[in-house]
Amino acid sequence: MLRELASFRAIDYTVTADGERWRQAAMLISVANGQSIGGGMKIAPDTALDDGHLDLFIVSRLSRAGLLAVFPKVFSGKHVGHPAVHIRRVRTVELSAGNIVAYADGERIGALPMTIEVVPRAVGILA
Repeated sequence: MLRELASFRAIDYTVTADGERWRQAAMLISVANGQSIGGGMKIAPDTALDDGHLDLFIVSRLSRAGLLAVFPKVFSGKHVGHPAVHIRRVRTVELSAGNIVAYADGERIGALPMTIEVVPRAVGILA
């Protein structure tokens, strides 16, 4: 983590969420349909799998010290009150940034730009 932190910087994204478009400098952007990623990081603790929405999770530009201060809180979901953390419920989001590759559940899925949308009732689940 320390090696990654040395070169970690904000990336300039163009974000379009439910038709609203803006430029965003962000340390991280994730589109979630579940509460956790990466082995238990509760990035969107109030997300519901069946609510018909995705949660757009954005960490705005932070200093390295600021990032180190907020990062441990992500495991308990207590990071959501931090001023650099923004969560927005959306149905469709398009992300664009130069030379950035998107990952889904730890797997490389392709270079941006990319559109992610929720498709209600697309998958049947037996419980």
